[in-house]
Amino acid sequence: MNDKVLRTLEFDKVLQKLETFATGDSVKEKVLGLKPETDLYLVEESLSETDQALKCLLKFASPPHCAVKGQTASIKRAMSGGVLSMKELLDIARVLSCGKAYHGYGEGIEEFPVLAGYIRDILPFDTLEADITSSILNEEEMADNASSELLSIRRTIRQLGNKVRDTLNGFISGGNAKFLQEALITTRNGRFVVPVKAEHKGDVPGLVHDTSSTGATLFIEPMAVVETNNKLKQEEQKEKYEIERILQMFSQRVADCGEDILVNIEALIKLDFAFAKGKYALDYNGVKPKVNDKGVLNIKKARHPLLDPKKAVPIDIRLGDDFDTLVITGPNTGGKTVSLKTFGLLCLMAQSGLLIPAADNAEISVFRKIFADIGDEQSIEQSLSTFSAHMTNIVKIVKFAGRGSLVLFDELGAGTDPTEGAALAMSILEHVRKKGAKTVATTHYSELKLYAMTEDRVQNASCAFDVETLRPTYQLNIGMPGKSNAFAISEKLGLDKKILEQAEDYLSGENVKFEDVLKELEQNRQQTEAEQLRAEELSQKAADQQASVEKTYNRLEKEKIRIEKEAMQKAQKIIEDAEAEVAAMLDEVKALRAAEKQKEAQQELERIRKELREKSGGLSKKIQKKKPQAPGAVPQKLIPGMRVYVVDTDTEGTVLALPDKKGNVTVQTGILKITVPLSSLREAKEDTGAEVAKRYSVNHSTLGKSQVISPELDIRGKFAEEGVAEMERFIDDAVVANLKTVTIVHGKGTGALRQAIHDALKCNRRVEEFRLGRFGEGDLGVTVVQLK
Repeated sequence: MNDKVLRTLEFDKVLQKLETFATGDSVKEKVLGLKPETDLYLVEESLSETDQALKCLLKFASPPHCAVKGQTASIKRAMSGGVLSMKELLDIARVLSCGKAYHGYGEGIEEFPVLAGYIRDILPFDTLEADITSSILNEEEMADNASSELLSIRRTIRQLGNKVRDTLNGFISGGNAKFLQEALITTRNGRFVVPVKAEHKGDVPGLVHDTSSTGATLFIEPMAVVETNNKLKQEEQKEKYEIERILQMFSQRVADCGEDILVNIEALIKLDFAFAKGKYALDYNGVKPKVNDKGVLNIKKARHPLLDPKKAVPIDIRLGDDFDTLVITGPNTGGKTVSLKTFGLLCLMAQSGLLIPAADNAEISVFRKIFADIGDEQSIEQSLSTFSAHMTNIVKIVKFAGRGSLVLFDELGAGTDPTEGAALAMSILEHVRKKGAKTVATTHYSELKLYAMTEDRVQNASCAFDVETLRPTYQLNIGMPGKSNAFAISEKLGLDKKILEQAEDYLSGENVKFEDVLKELEQNRQQTEAEQLRAEELSQKAADQQASVEKTYNRLEKEKIRIEKEAMQKAQKIIEDAEAEVAAMLDEVKALRAAEKQKEAQQELERIRKELREKSGGLSKKIQKKKPQAPGAVPQKLIPGMRVYVVDTDTEGTVLALPDKKGNVTVQTGILKITVPLSSLREAKEDTGAEVAKRYSVNHSTLGKSQVISPELDIRGKFAEEGVAEMERFIDDAVVANLKTVTIVHGKGTGALRQAIHDALKCNRRVEEFRLGRFGEGDLGVTVVQLK
């Protein structure tokens, strides 16, 4: 696409808006370099990526924040043998951390295959990330525990520093304070010195390292500390070499897996780019259009993305189906140019993989070339008039436009004699149409309105104007030519009626009749739209009534099921009562037998059995007719957490444990736990392995705790005893909730609360180990606790 056309249609402004939704510098560069694609397959892929990102945002909220900026260059430098700085290593660790965060982003991300594919490309580097963040405290400070050698060196440095200070303190307090400007210890050139009055230079033997600006003070290193200072400098040099060695070691580790980290970064850039497009689409309510390569556009309620959505009037756009050329007419400031730009800009956006601001089921074409002649093209430098400048551009368009092209002309033929300009405009439109291009043009000329009404595959459109308020409505009416409304507007503004009447006399009879026809067509259009609106209201009312009827039907159906269920329960109760009565009769028969009345007892037994069969048989048949069929089959393999249907209670529940020796299963139904035979269970149809595993995990971890426990406790600002008590309760709850790692946020402050927390943790039998937070976790302000 021509860069000038992209600027004319304000595509660069769309990209500037899109850039604000990108996080990393690398992605911002990619956004600003975005160009429309001309391959149908690539456009469909890019639109699908954006649509999945939008749906993912709606389902899972914002993804992990990850700014990819400069890490690629650092990694390539490490792969070339370079040594990275602490800042570069921390930036790389942040990228590795971001990759890990994406792996935990959103359960069910697989339903968005493009995004899931990017995430699958990200490899884990947990050990390298943890080693960097634990060894490097910030961009300028290496941790003591980065290596055992560095820890030993720094311990020696602290000891030597303390020794120098002790010696100098003894020097000051030993009667030498009178030689000093101030009784303090300072440093010059990395060595400990004291400020000596210039006149007492000979009284303090030592090395002069600096002089004050006035010359009144000398900064002298007393001889008593020279040797210790020398050792201190040597240790500081060792520290520097050890830090360089550690940086070199980390740089080599980065280089060893550099190719894989670069793959991670590329995947993160793709994810950030996709989500930037998704966030932008969310901002203006974009939709994914259907795309074709046949030059067909059909978009309902299209909006210009750079206009205020609260003020912009949606328009319906059609082109390429039953006509190839659209001629838009109407008065100035009527919205013709905005409509023209909306045509072109939505095509550019879709071909760049951006969703478009429109109603659902929009259809848009992929054009190989888009041409535009819009705005004031006058060039003083080239001594070109507006007409000449436009015509220079139009000559190029006519030369290169053809099949697969979209051409946009604004005020075609303007800037010259109206008669010649209209004739030239019609000829240009006809020539471009015959070359196979799709064209949209705006004009004032009545001749072009007539041309659009009489030529095949050419259609009129108008931008409506409210003469009463003298304001445009910005509505685009395809199929209806627009009126200039010059006389009506002039009359509304107060022009003398005699002047208007004389002007009408100057119009030819054909022009008057043509304007009258346009007026009648506009009245018919407005009447049709009013009737259509009324029909839509009636249709909506009918739909609402149907929904109400369906709601009532569903309610009655549920009531029917409830009544049938109650009836079955009552019938079952009758059977149970009958069985109890029979059992009592059998006991009586047994008593008769014991009294040696066996014959009478046998006869009585037969009579009772017959009566029982008659009672229970009839009731069982009635129940079986009404009892709903239990779903599924008897489970062949039970898993704790599996959803099952309990036939006896007509409810669904969750299996809590495997069957016991007698074949009985414990099931949770609502708030009740019941034990039922395995034969009373049926499989619930909707259960899947993933759902069972997930539910089992949740149930298993929370059976003893009804509320959700946060893995973090914030006790900043509390007194030591209060904070320790709250921490102890928190750990008890965390153990019950089966948490393995928790974080105590106590702040830095004086360190008293932190020390109290650590003393309590050492004595807590539920604690496996604990440590201070690392870089990025809160440093000295938090303690991370591993629970048993």
